[in-house]
Amino acid sequence: MNATINSFMNQPDERGHFGQFGGRYVAETLMPLILDLEREYRAAQADPEFHAQLDDLLKHYVGRPSPLYYAERLTEELRKDAPAGKGAQIWFKRDELNHTGAHKINNCIGQILLAIRMGKTRIIAETGAGQHGVATATVCARFGLPCVIYMGAKDVERQQPNVFRMKLLGAEVIPVTSGANTLKDAMNEALRDWVANVHDTFYIIGTAAGPHPYPELVRDFQSVIGKEARAQMLSRINRLPDLLVAAIGGGSNAIGLFHPFLDDSDVAMLGIEAAGHGLDKEHAASLAGGRPGILHGNKTYLLQDEDGQIAEAHSISAGLDYPGIGPEHSWLKEIGRVRYDSVTDTEALEGFQLLCRTEGIIPALEPSHAIAAVAREAAKMDRDQIILANLCGRGDKDIFTVAEALGEKM
Repeated sequence: MNATINSFMNQPDERGHFGQFGGRYVAETLMPLILDLEREYRAAQADPEFHAQLDDLLKHYVGRPSPLYYAERLTEELRKDAPAGKGAQIWFKRDELNHTGAHKINNCIGQILLAIRMGKTRIIAETGAGQHGVATATVCARFGLPCVIYMGAKDVERQQPNVFRMKLLGAEVIPVTSGANTLKDAMNEALRDWVANVHDTFYIIGTAAGPHPYPELVRDFQSVIGKEARAQMLSRINRLPDLLVAAIGGGSNAIGLFHPFLDDSDVAMLGIEAAGHGLDKEHAASLAGGRPGILHGNKTYLLQDEDGQIAEAHSISAGLDYPGIGPEHSWLKEIGRVRYDSVTDTEALEGFQLLCRTEGIIPALEPSHAIAAVAREAAKMDRDQIILANLCGRGDKDIFTVAEALGEKM
């Protein structure tokens, strides 16, 4: 396994492929801009001033490093029902404590710096749960650039707090009423805007998907999560975790946690998709229920009907409600380096409530899927083993959705 990964050096090939996945499937109008972006990113990677500015903003504006936290009460709670000698220790990488309340800001800081280097004067983005939209609006306010956010009309309704935050930050939020009115449709509209405004517009894609080099650069900006977690684990307890767990929509928080550990063969990894109402019903688990296809500029696993048309995804979490996944995850699944599973809406709600009452942390619905999986996995593992999960977002934005699902009046 390690030989396969090392031979690739965890990087896509020159055409942007991870194995058969990835690539650049874009309109001819966009290709020059995509190539310009790749050239500018390579130059930035080699520029100490770029890294110094990025590191300064991550430290003094975002608030990194985010804490590494041992969830003692959650660990003890899960051990109550575990078999004798079972019940792993649960640790969290607390990226919900970042400025804006999620991991999304890590990537947006990096991409806004690239946009400025390229001389772009207008920023667009798509958003589902609103956290990427908020992070994009935040960095645009910080650097004084106009910002347009495309958001599915359904998501606008269920994520009102984040919609208001984006508007407070000066962004124009455009509800998208095509398709299922969710994240896929918002990304479609953002791509149409980009094609029409290539000369002055930079598209900050929020997840590790899209045409090359986006999956790579988003992963690299989000890898600060795993780099910090790796160093913090070694500093705190002088060892690495046995299992990493993260929720996956497009997969940026997961690849950000996983990537710095890929060559550590003793560290297992588990990505959790949204099983929605069930894998035999409505869901957003493209690895479990999809097959390879092309969407939004890259080849990856997608939910499709028998004619190859993109199927609608469903999740109680707006941030996981996407019919595809980042191409690097598709590759990691195929080579067997990462295991992928899924969690239903009901299980995610249970995970949400479990963390609230045991640790005093209100998570977003996205990492609530990971928490439900952690509870499942911990019971199978020995007490001296360690699970590290990423808390990729806080739950302020989801309290109305959770209240409605639980039958509570607000």
